[in-house]
Amino acid sequence: MPIDLSDKLRSTIADLPDPGIGERFLNDLFERHPREAARAARNEALISDLVTLAFYSPLLATTLLQHPEYIPWLERERADVRIRTKDDLLESLARFSMTHSQVEPHDLLARFRRRELLRIYLRDIRRLATVAEITEEISNLADAVLEFALRIATQEMDNRFGIAQETDQKGRLRPATFCIVALGKLGSKELNYSSDIDLQFLYSADGKTSGSGSRGCVTNREYFVKLAEQIVRIVGRQSGEGAAYRIDLRLRPHGTLGALSISLDEAARYYEREARMWERQMLIRSRAAAGDVDLFRGFESRTSSLIYSVDQRVEDALRSVGRSKQMIDVQNRGDNGGFNVKLGKGGIREIEFIAQALQLAHGGRDRWLRAAHTLISLSRLVDRGHISSTELTDLYQAYDFLRRLEHVLQMENGLQTHTVPNSPDHRWLVAARMGFSSIGAFDAALETQRKKVRTVFTRVFGDGDDPPPIAAASEIELQPSEVEPGNERKQAAALLSNGPPMMAPYFSRLIAAHGLTIEEIEPPNEAVDYHSILSTAVSSASDFRSCLAALRQSWSAEIIKIAAADLKGEISLQLAKDLQTRLAEASLATALSITRDQMRDRFDVRPMRMSALGLGKLGGRGVDYGSDLDLILIHDGESRPDDPEAANPEYYARAAEILVTALSGMTRHGNLYRVDLRLRPYGKNGTPTVSRTAFFEYIERHAAIWELLAYAKLRFVAGPDRDIEADARRIVHSRAASIEASTLAAETRSVRRRLELERARTRGSGEVDIKYGEGGMLDIYFATRFLQLRDYVPDDQEARATGPMIERLVSRGSLPAESADALRRGYRFFSELDHQIRLLAGRTTRLALGKRDLLESTARRMGLDTRERLIESLQIHRVEVRSAFEQIVR
Repeated sequence: MPIDLSDKLRSTIADLPDPGIGERFLNDLFERHPREAARAARNEALISDLVTLAFYSPLLATTLLQHPEYIPWLERERADVRIRTKDDLLESLARFSMTHSQVEPHDLLARFRRRELLRIYLRDIRRLATVAEITEEISNLADAVLEFALRIATQEMDNRFGIAQETDQKGRLRPATFCIVALGKLGSKELNYSSDIDLQFLYSADGKTSGSGSRGCVTNREYFVKLAEQIVRIVGRQSGEGAAYRIDLRLRPHGTLGALSISLDEAARYYEREARMWERQMLIRSRAAAGDVDLFRGFESRTSSLIYSVDQRVEDALRSVGRSKQMIDVQNRGDNGGFNVKLGKGGIREIEFIAQALQLAHGGRDRWLRAAHTLISLSRLVDRGHISSTELTDLYQAYDFLRRLEHVLQMENGLQTHTVPNSPDHRWLVAARMGFSSIGAFDAALETQRKKVRTVFTRVFGDGDDPPPIAAASEIELQPSEVEPGNERKQAAALLSNGPPMMAPYFSRLIAAHGLTIEEIEPPNEAVDYHSILSTAVSSASDFRSCLAALRQSWSAEIIKIAAADLKGEISLQLAKDLQTRLAEASLATALSITRDQMRDRFDVRPMRMSALGLGKLGGRGVDYGSDLDLILIHDGESRPDDPEAANPEYYARAAEILVTALSGMTRHGNLYRVDLRLRPYGKNGTPTVSRTAFFEYIERHAAIWELLAYAKLRFVAGPDRDIEADARRIVHSRAASIEASTLAAETRSVRRRLELERARTRGSGEVDIKYGEGGMLDIYFATRFLQLRDYVPDDQEARATGPMIERLVSRGSLPAESADALRRGYRFFSELDHQIRLLAGRTTRLALGKRDLLESTARRMGLDTRERLIESLQIHRVEVRSAFEQIVR
């Protein structure tokens, strides 16, 4: 070494599990900063802390070598072991900014955070604070950084536009307020060293700025969107110092399609009317991190009843949270890396889900249980008898162990990692940093803690090894890469632009997300090759996540071309449906290709052979905006000695999960379609996929009449086995031919009546259900399919829709002319009405007769003069269609 060190210091270095790390750090320090090193060497306790930090965190060792002025600061601060509050840290940050006045704000905040981590992690290593205290202080640090950034950004916005103002109840102007809402781990004050911070931005009310700035007056919405952009830029901008924090804004209302900042009323309406269950559950861990706390309290008071309900059933709460965990397991299957401390079985997420599920189950009736922090909520749950004191002790110990392990993993290089390495050398280093003398001892301790968590998790949720319900895939948010501030700005600006006077909100958001107006979108080419477009988009993707992102981006670019052309009257209804059907087929084929690649990469077996049959609108080549994809997945399940995976149901169940996630999983780029597998053999009790032989056997021997009515529209849509359709159709119609016509009619009437009673409860509501209601679209569908089965009239190979089938039934003598006229007219009317409602308002089967604007716009697009004319036509067709149904199915 460059200078002599005391025996005590040499002993300290020698006691490190890897003395070489300490020696290399000291050599670098003395070589690069001899004065600071010599001074530090006079304080043996300080130099011991420095080499210990270097051993635990190469990231912080680099920080000390880059900024040797932090060493005397650490010497002063290391003895103070109290938890620094947000206000304490703001004071420190203010002093830091005065001594670094020439540094850009984003660099300033990144440097300040890195300096503070030296102090916090040293306390963590020395076990001078609990995990809860450490994560609270890390969260306070993030709060201070956000508050500081908010002050800088507000000053800049006020200089440009003046102060944002709102009007009180007496009509007087007052300053509008703003709040940065923390979610996730920051929201519960359990932030990790390298966590993203999940944020939302709220402002109090709409209005205008005072206009006293250099750029004049703007709306509050524009002011606060720009304010949020500036905060994201200051806190999240990467530089030589890195970013202070990675900011994740995907959890805001409407995700990445939503405005960057929204008013209190707008946010409350979203959670009341549109938010999905997991979005409301997410608000359990929400709080004001910076800005106006009273504004957040107003938001909290309007949303708390949506999170916690007095009517919440325990089993429903457990099922909802358990389903989220199951989908996380699906997304992490096949990962050949080490144990994931956060998401793995027996990991941190399971502890959090235990707490949150029981909070949701009982918090509606017991307000005391509504605590954001995981450990606090667990302690309250044991007081109320929802978990035992033994379970609490086990979960506390596991949480402490797993969070400290997570800290060790993340502070090595400052990366957001949760995976314990498999490499023996690297694993030994992790074990040593956790205080174990061998990998074996560390592995045993890790397994013990995992088992503790898993035991409680299984007791609360049941056996978590079952595959999740396929229909749940679209409810779970996947984890794509972080949002780039530049894209956020583009999206927010687009949302402020004026769109068409009447358009479904989904299309408004989608068009805005592409930074376009409807006038700028070119119509689709009728001969467009969607399969080539989508497959090319995913061909350069490197992993599953990027495949999903590429597929969604490409798909959304194509669907808005169809919708925009439709709205502008540039394409016919038939072409719009034809293009959408072809896009759906290409999406399914691309998703199957992605699934094959994933199955090969994850399980290292021969190529997957799975095909898809479409039913409903997909089967009839009539896919429309918001249509589900009704599928039956068929695999080549013939057992062969050379291919043991061929008949493995678990293998194909996993393939089905990946396929559904590829199509339905919600990511930052949205999702494509809701996938419905409920029409598979044995419904929800059946396997997600079925072999060819088993499917044919089921139709022949077990399918109910209502299933035969559905299977009459089945069509091959993707996969290697095109012959399935013809063989299945033959079996369907042969089976139907063996059933007495009176029995077939009675069952058709029964099924139709049951759907009407269960799904079309509109009496007294001012609504008409155009699908399930009396005389609605289902009357037409059931009447034509009944005749198809009774008279052995299979679908034509090309013309699959109900309209051409009506003409075939007439030509075959199955359908009397009078009934045919009623069905023909009714089908044209309802198809057009359903299509226009989907385009203008979104997917719904219920038409509210009081929505004047929607009815008038729909009437104009359908060539009717007035809203009253539309309603009159609707009533006439309902009467005619119901009369025809009763004449046919009797």
